[in-house]
Amino acid sequence: MVHTVAIALGSNLGDSLTILTDAIARLKQMPGVILQRQSSWYHTPPVGPPQPSYINGCAVLEVAWSPVELLERLLDLEAQFGRVRLEKHGPRTLDLDILLVDDLILDLPQLQVPHPRMRERAFVLVPLAEIAPDWTHPVTGRAIAHLREAVDCTGVTPLTLYDPGLRTPRTD
Repeated sequence: MVHTVAIALGSNLGDSLTILTDAIARLKQMPGVILQRQSSWYHTPPVGPPQPSYINGCAVLEVAWSPVELLERLLDLEAQFGRVRLEKHGPRTLDLDILLVDDLILDLPQLQVPHPRMRERAFVLVPLAEIAPDWTHPVTGRAIAHLREAVDCTGVTPLTLYDPGLRTPRTD
């Protein structure tokens, strides 16, 4: 069965932008995955213990796996990029979270869908609203764009890349 899935991507250790870009490239190369949409990248403040700020974004994928199979593949991809889980909400080279799967509600020991804290997190809702504003959260019945309006987005700013050819900052 094919599922439409929203995932969040984040990094705050190492060359985060390269890690995130490479993670998207590897996702696109996986058999059974089609990248439908990808958000911009955003600088975001950390949640949890003192640590560097993050770069976050979201993607909408079409996958030919069950949600648990997708989780296993995402955890494997995190490990390929050196993810080590030392403390809850600690810094990481790559963080991949399943946010939504179709309109499913799952409560499994290893996976909860929709992601249980996504409604409180601007670093998830800002990029997700960019690419899936009308996707309805299956628990609240509210569109992602409306959930985004309900959170404080202070500190979530689009990543600005300097283009020396243009001599001006630009967002990508």
